[in-house]
Amino acid sequence: MDVVTATRSGAVAAPDHAAAARPLPATPPENRLIMPVQSFRSWKDEDGRRPVAPRDWKTPWLKRLFVFGGGLVLTAYGAWEMYNVVSVSRTTSLQYVLLVLFTVNFSWIALAFTSAVLGFFGLLFDRSRPVHVDTLQHRTVVVMPIYNESTARTFAALAAIRESVEATGLGSHFDYFIVSDTTNPDVWIAEERAFLALRERLGPEARVYYRHRPKNHHRKAGNIADFVTRWGGHYEHMVVLDADSLMTGTCIVRLAAAMEADPDAGIIQSLPLIINRNTFFARLQQFAARVYGPVIATGLAMWSGRDGNYWGHNAIIRTQAFADHCGLPDLKGKPPFGGHVLSHDFVEAALIRRAGWSVYMLPDLTGSYEESPPSLIDVSVRDRRWCQGNLQHSRIIGAKGFVAPTRQHFATGIMGYLASPLWLMQLVVGILIVLQVSYARPEYFTQEFTLFPVWPRFDPERALNLFALTMAILLAPKLFGLLLTLFNSKLRRAGGGAIRLIISALIEVLFSAFFAPIMMLIQSGSVFQILLGRDTGWNPQRRDDGSIPLKDIVRRHRMHTVMGLVTGISAFLIATSLFAWMSPTIVGLVLAIPLSWASGQLAIGLWLKRRKLLYTPEEGDPPAVALRANALQAEFAAAGYDDADGLRALHAEPALREAHEAMLPEPPPRRRGEIEADRAVAQAKLVDAETIDDAAIWLKPKERMVVLHDRALVALLASLPAERPAT
Repeated sequence: MDVVTATRSGAVAAPDHAAAARPLPATPPENRLIMPVQSFRSWKDEDGRRPVAPRDWKTPWLKRLFVFGGGLVLTAYGAWEMYNVVSVSRTTSLQYVLLVLFTVNFSWIALAFTSAVLGFFGLLFDRSRPVHVDTLQHRTVVVMPIYNESTARTFAALAAIRESVEATGLGSHFDYFIVSDTTNPDVWIAEERAFLALRERLGPEARVYYRHRPKNHHRKAGNIADFVTRWGGHYEHMVVLDADSLMTGTCIVRLAAAMEADPDAGIIQSLPLIINRNTFFARLQQFAARVYGPVIATGLAMWSGRDGNYWGHNAIIRTQAFADHCGLPDLKGKPPFGGHVLSHDFVEAALIRRAGWSVYMLPDLTGSYEESPPSLIDVSVRDRRWCQGNLQHSRIIGAKGFVAPTRQHFATGIMGYLASPLWLMQLVVGILIVLQVSYARPEYFTQEFTLFPVWPRFDPERALNLFALTMAILLAPKLFGLLLTLFNSKLRRAGGGAIRLIISALIEVLFSAFFAPIMMLIQSGSVFQILLGRDTGWNPQRRDDGSIPLKDIVRRHRMHTVMGLVTGISAFLIATSLFAWMSPTIVGLVLAIPLSWASGQLAIGLWLKRRKLLYTPEEGDPPAVALRANALQAEFAAAGYDDADGLRALHAEPALREAHEAMLPEPPPRRRGEIEADRAVAQAKLVDAETIDDAAIWLKPKERMVVLHDRALVALLASLPAERPAT
């Protein structure tokens, strides 16, 4: 074995790849680390390497006091104003309920506002400059977990990332692992074909590896854990990507240098910006993330300090620390609240921070990118999974040993989804109060002695002022981001100029207001489904630009439209003032179907792009790694990796079949049951098949996976004739 076993300090020697005469293996020899399962109920600081000097860390107490103290003051003021709005006369029970709901919702946006103020001034007076990295001491692995993704896209991205790292002159310090949990047989074989082609293209010093996991146990968290336990001992650090991630070589090298310079760091998170998006909805997200995102992220990073969070990708992790402390337990009970942890990234950050390692973000580090779903429906599908994962954190937030900011990160994630049903309840209670005022028989004279009757009413002037304050606090982070972009001449020019940036911001605010009530109902429905015990699956995310059939859009949003019509008619009949107050919500719901249709339209997005609206600096000055990834994706797509039939490809290409068999793990001992039955059916179909075409037609996807996992069945497949013998 050409490796050195991991030492107690975590330092490892790299695999010996100098012997170019022999072919590079698909994966290097394993160097195992142990990932003990952690406990949420009880915890002790026991085994594992510890950070060097955590007592020397500086906690940003003043920044936290500003954010949370300021948020508390704003919330108290808003609650007092709301109390004065509803307490002009005798206050009813419904008005008290409205006061409570308003206070909870207002506290959420008040905290976001104070954090954004901190981020705004942090960016306004930032004078930091990027540091050039000349050398590195340790080895880092770039890990890309994939699950039924577009092969051309993922392999092009990894190839572009590798080229960019090599261009820094420090490429020898990095290896690359594609760890696949793919369950689609055709995609699996496409991945192997692309991997072999990429390795042949790069030559014997490629340092690119591929592993396919037979079962996607615990999904992405299990995929990363499997890599760490089997190969983590080779590497001091790992950079974890998503399938849609792109990172420049400079960004990756600087992350590695930051980790080496800070022996206390467990996770360092970069700020990924959205790029390559062209549909209308995706361009709205891309513009918002680019213009407003840095303000929000900088504020979060400033008050979090070394008690930060991890977003699951585009971050560097100390491998040994991760192995020691981030083994995730299963939660007791059944999903949606039990089972394996869906939103694992927050929990991994919490566990590694609990062990004493620091977790923080570098929001000013450029060169980190990702993509976003192309339509409103695609976002809602992903959001359903995130909703379940974040609500699952309600069972973890009280675990022993977590620092207070960690609990705040959990609370923020939970509140991000509870805010929607709370907003919905606030709207419903507001309508009921107006109904009560308009139609209920008022009690003009109470049992108490008064000279005048008690009229149930609001203070309209205070209500209008409070509404204006709420909207100002809600929109302020967007204004901060826009101002910072306008102040920066380079960003302003690359974003299309000041006028176009302002128009783009107005478009984003307007359509965000229209989409907000639709997302409110979608998220409220997700929360209610989860509370009723309905589990979500883990469907692969649709990343390509493209529209959704209109019938699917109508089916998905017809109830939203009906609710908008009913609400609008009811509000108008009750009071025109109520209709005016609720008009943004009503319009968004009534137009849910056309808005959702428009969200996925490529033509609308490209029309805006040609006019440099919703235009980002990365479109005006595209990063080289993105241009290279796009070019490689077109090249890989032309090779037909995403279109080929996996069984036919194995049959037609002996070299591919040989490599596939070599990459298969040794099969576990078979047990009687479903797998054995599936194998028997697959084998029978192969025996009866006269040609490879028969096998390709007869074998179902599950049976194809059985064939591809079994060397004997692969050999039986290879023995089939390509054509029927002439009669």
